[in-house]
Amino acid sequence: MEYNTQREQLKITDYGRNVIKMIDYAKTIADRVERTQMAYLIVETMALVNPKVKERTDYRHILWDHLMFMANYELDVDCPYPVEREETTVMQPHRIEYSDSKIRYRHYGRALEDMIRAVAEMPEGEEKSLLSQQIAHTMKRQYLQWNRDSVDDDLIREQLAELSGGRITLPPDFQFRDSKIYLDAMAAVAAKKEAGEKKKKKKKKK
Repeated sequence: MEYNTQREQLKITDYGRNVIKMIDYAKTIADRVERTQMAYLIVETMALVNPKVKERTDYRHILWDHLMFMANYELDVDCPYPVEREETTVMQPHRIEYSDSKIRYRHYGRALEDMIRAVAEMPEGEEKSLLSQQIAHTMKRQYLQWNRDSVDDDLIREQLAELSGGRITLPPDFQFRDSKIYLDAMAAVAAKKEAGEKKKKKKKKK
C-alpha cells in the first residue's frame, strides 16, 4: 500500500493527486493535438475540484498557470495563454469545500466522476465527443491501476454511461488502446519520476 507520506509533496494541494496523475499521463501522449485536448480536459477537471477559483474573473488563466506549474513546465501543449515561468512563485491554496456524496467507483475517484457529470451537461458536438473519448481513456488507465490482471472495455463503456446518466455515449468506431500501451505509459511516468527523485537526492548529497 502506498501512503501519502511516501509520495511526492503536492505543489498545489487544491487539486489532489488524481489531477497530478492526469498530468503525468498527458506528458506521455505522443500526439500534440491529443495532448493539448487532454490538457483542456485537465483544466476543466481542476475547475470542478476547486470551484473557488471561479470567483476570479481571470480564473481560466489562473488554472492554466497552475497546470503548467504542477507539470514543472514540461507539458508541451498549445496553451491559450502565454506561459510565464516563475520559479519563485508560491501558489497559495484555497479552501476546498468537500462534498459528502459517496463515490460510486473508488478506482475512478471523485474528480473523474465530477468531470463525467460536467461533460454530460455539455451540448452535443465535437468538443463533447472529444472530451468523452479522453475520459474513456482515462477511465481505462485508472481501472488498470486498480486491477492490472483484467479489464473489460465493454464494462468501462457501461460504467461511463451509468455515471453520466446515459448522456455520454462513445462513437461506434471508438477503440480503446491495448492495455499494454496504458501500462507502458504508466511505467514510463513512474520510471521518470523515480529518476528525478534519485537526481534530487544526489544533488542534496553534494
